[in-house]
Amino acid sequence: MAVNVKSKKGIVSKPPHELYMAFTDMRNFMQFLPEDKKEGVTADYDSIHAKVQGFDVGVRVADRVPYSKLEFQDDGAPFPFRVRMTFDPSSDPYRTEFQICVDAELNFMMKMLLGSKLQTALDQMVDGLVAMSEGRMPEGFDPSKI
Repeated sequence: MAVNVKSKKGIVSKPPHELYMAFTDMRNFMQFLPEDKKEGVTADYDSIHAKVQGFDVGVRVADRVPYSKLEFQDDGAPFPFRVRMTFDPSSDPYRTEFQICVDAELNFMMKMLLGSKLQTALDQMVDGLVAMSEGRMPEGFDPSKI
């Protein structure tokens, strides 16, 4: 069952090229993992893989359009998915209009479990990125739960 979810758009206080470069190298995602969660996680420029609740899960870069779009796809996951990030210039050259879109093939049970939560999660990611780019702590962020 095809699921398509688009986050809200957020204005990030970074120019498109700077924001794009932070996401284009999959090794950069390792820095956001707590030390106790890094075991079993491997990353290179194009992909990241981990064992999550007994499942081998991987994500790889499927397409790079410098400074405007990154597309990721599953690389060993329980279901096929694609994630697209867009980095559009705003009227201010030091800010970027940012959005995340997810396309996934979910069975009925997975759609019932994840469907409504995906929209909320994507919107929270955009809000968090906007907050961090402005030097604020993302709302609801609790570092002790990492």
